[in-house]
Amino acid sequence: MLRWAVHLKGGPIETHFHAPVSVGHKVYSFGGYCTTQTDMYMGVHVFNTVSLRWMDLPPVTAGGEHSPEVPSMRWYHTAVLIRGIIYIWGGSTYTNYTNVLYAFDVDTHRWFKPRVSGTVPEARCCHSACVLGKVMYIFGGSLDDRCTNDIHKLDTTEMIWTLINTRGTLAPVTECHSATIIGKKMFVFGGHGHELDCNNMIVFDTETNHWLRPQSAPFFPEGREGHSAFAYNGELYIFGGHKSFCPDQEFNDFWKLNPETFSWKKVEPKGQSSWPSRMCCCMVGDCMVLFVRGARPNDLYILDLSPSFKTLCKLAVIQYDLEQSGLPHDIKWELSAMTTSSNTAESKFQAVEQKRGKFTQAMERKRWK
Repeated sequence: MLRWAVHLKGGPIETHFHAPVSVGHKVYSFGGYCTTQTDMYMGVHVFNTVSLRWMDLPPVTAGGEHSPEVPSMRWYHTAVLIRGIIYIWGGSTYTNYTNVLYAFDVDTHRWFKPRVSGTVPEARCCHSACVLGKVMYIFGGSLDDRCTNDIHKLDTTEMIWTLINTRGTLAPVTECHSATIIGKKMFVFGGHGHELDCNNMIVFDTETNHWLRPQSAPFFPEGREGHSAFAYNGELYIFGGHKSFCPDQEFNDFWKLNPETFSWKKVEPKGQSSWPSRMCCCMVGDCMVLFVRGARPNDLYILDLSPSFKTLCKLAVIQYDLEQSGLPHDIKWELSAMTTSSNTAESKFQAVEQKRGKFTQAMERKRWK
């Protein structure tokens, strides 16, 4: 029984189109466009799923905050976690797209630039990145003047990039799609290729390097881009996004795919009736942490895919405004955390929201030309 468990205001309000990744019980959010940032270096925001609070994490390197080891501010990039290291790749800066690999040590909070060899992918943004074992796969994206359908892998053991010579069905050229690993296969959904909405699922077999286009059931989600996706218990979930070339036509639906039968099912979690469509997510245990990736109110949502009896009781206390005086101290603390904004910078939010909205509208108009 899926249930929305938390809805909080407050968070990294200045950034959007950032890249999140979960590490233990925390979610790290990297970069994104920032209208109020005073320097040109990537910011890091951390959400603690225990305390339900955000914090800003200043970069720390041997050479200081402004070391070349620290990536510049960027958006539409990707972040993945492999063996305690978060790898940041691609994205758009003020001047160009990038293909330089950066790494962030989650234990020391230090940035560094790994030495890589092999066939480095062309600079791009709006691509996807996912991990299988010690290998990161990069697929698709925008190469400034066109979309691509190439797929590269980075073996982080030897730090060697490889352009994969694929077989089978030709993958569509696409950007703003999602790519999710289930087993030994990568499931790609949605996106667009400047002219085409993609609503078919295409699958890449990492063992054979074959692209497959399975026959989907008649009932499936409408084509979209900018959505989010995650795997849970061997199934694929997608939600949100907007129609390609029509950024004002947003989707507020939730779908689940059975990868064995390729049958889709519309999912309707209990609790929260709707959420902003342009969100990004990370799985933390049985919970999905969902927060805004565009110029919207900086809300955060947590969807519990397997709520415990304790969680259901706390939700009942909140929903029916039950008396809390006799509850244990730790339960009252958890109830307070679930209902209190994760920061108190509401006036700051009001001050920057209008500016952020104007920037996002300008970016959207540029992309749809």
